[in-house]
Amino acid sequence: MKKYIVMGNYTAKAFQGFMKNPKQDRSTAVKALTEAVGGTFESFYITRGPYDFVAVTSGDMPYENFAGIKLAVEASGTVENMVILEEMDMSKTAELAAKAMAGYKPAG
Repeated sequence: MKKYIVMGNYTAKAFQGFMKNPKQDRSTAVKALTEAVGGTFESFYITRGPYDFVAVTSGDMPYENFAGIKLAVEASGTVENMVILEEMDMSKTAELAAKAMAGYKPAG
């Protein structure tokens, strides 16, 4: 099962909504979005720093499922700069790189 780490920023429109309803729990919305594309919600955090939130999700599904969430949420006008990081196997990647380099001749 792959893990996806999702980060993003809220817009002024979202901050206005937070001020109108300061007690709202955005993790329920993240959970609903994740489950709608067949994923599993693991955690959600409001953060300090370059991103306003970070969510951890998982699932046996292609990246496009989470890209669909990005498209929908950013289209709402309440989130921007959404980044989706997909967990990967570095050992497998290194093995493939070594295999590719066996037949590669650098320029020059």
